[in-house]
Amino acid sequence: MRYQSQSVAYWYFAVAIVLFGLQIVFGLLSAAKYLGPDPLLDVLPFDVTKVIHTNLLIVWVLLGFMGATYWLVPEESRTELHSVKLAYVQLVLFTVTGVTAVIGYLFRYGTGNKLLEQPLPHKLAIVATMLIFLYNVGMTIRKAGRFTVTEGVLVLGLAASAVLYLPALFEFENYTISIFYRWWTIHLWVEGVWMMIMGSFLAYLLIRLSGVDREVMEKWLYVIVGLVFIAGILGTAHHYYWVGVPSYWLPIGGFFSALEPVALVGMAAYAYFALRRAGLSHPNKLALHWTIGSTVFALFGAGLLGLSHTWPAVNRWTHGTLVTAMHGHSAFYGAYAMIVLAMITYALPTMTRSPHEGESYLGYAAFWLQIAGMFGMTLSFATAGVAQVYLERIVGLGYLDTQLKIQVHFLMLILTASIFAIGVGLFIYDFFRRVPLTEVAADEAVELSASGEAQPAG
Repeated sequence: MRYQSQSVAYWYFAVAIVLFGLQIVFGLLSAAKYLGPDPLLDVLPFDVTKVIHTNLLIVWVLLGFMGATYWLVPEESRTELHSVKLAYVQLVLFTVTGVTAVIGYLFRYGTGNKLLEQPLPHKLAIVATMLIFLYNVGMTIRKAGRFTVTEGVLVLGLAASAVLYLPALFEFENYTISIFYRWWTIHLWVEGVWMMIMGSFLAYLLIRLSGVDREVMEKWLYVIVGLVFIAGILGTAHHYYWVGVPSYWLPIGGFFSALEPVALVGMAAYAYFALRRAGLSHPNKLALHWTIGSTVFALFGAGLLGLSHTWPAVNRWTHGTLVTAMHGHSAFYGAYAMIVLAMITYALPTMTRSPHEGESYLGYAAFWLQIAGMFGMTLSFATAGVAQVYLERIVGLGYLDTQLKIQVHFLMLILTASIFAIGVGLFIYDFFRRVPLTEVAADEAVELSASGEAQPAG
């Protein structure tokens, strides 16, 4: 830890991974309901547990993004944060907003707009939180007088995320219009500007972990931004196929959705070649595992599996089935959960009294158990989804009869999800067993290595 104010990131990470663990609990509970009988039906029905499961995902990933940003920006700008106090105020406000929203879902207090179920007061609190965050980051960069490309792409992604949340503040009585604008937030987050955030974190980690040339990496970031804006924005159309919009969205959605994996291929390929040139010389090899794992799993889940069912001729059968869950779980985990865990693993040794840089048997066990568990969950959703499509939409079997036929796949889902949950539990335990530092260590090296030297963007 080179700057005292970077310690604020620890508390963002701490809250994020606690909520990550809680998300897994509600995910397991939701999966178990497919097997029945459900003794919690009157207290926690499926619609409530699923809403909490998906919304906790959004909350903890955003907290991870914020914590990682508060770690990255001081290093890139070579200065302390503008205001540590504001950062803590923001953390408390965002955490309270998220927790009270989850409690509200238990009492059916929400808008019913999938992934944007937060009531209006909570949405306004989220907007206030993002404004505080962007102000603090912006003033830090302004104070430093230097602005790297990595920071630029990160701030652009974060600012665009805040702007794209604004459509969520409006409610429409017409369902088609409501769904149309909902994707302006959800799709343009997860398949658009969040990819820019992931790209900037990936660039930062590769520069630090592999020694890859900063100028080359930052040129690659420009390519990612271009691909996101070209493919990501128009690729939103693959969500419009069956909600009542004109038919011209079908070819637009099909073509540009097919381009979306190109950015992911670029990320994975560049990460691979960067590490081949530099080798695995960095002592924090566990952070390298999470970094490369993120690019590979994102290519698999977001790229390959996303493309496999977003083409209109295929999506007419798979839309709204467990095939979507197959893609969603692996994509979110690879692209966003793993890059947050990579940033945590990279930063943790210098934020805590750790004898070794991230080297921990628990850490490696957490990594491989999560990878194995998520891969098994993906296969479970895939086989269940294919069977569901065939039985429901081709044979014409009813929904409940189909669920009885595919219960065996949910047994596999719960087994592999339990493996994943153990991996998450080990990660959380490995995090909290280390004592956080309250000040910069006396022997901490202040100089950046030549490969990690921040260069002005202009």
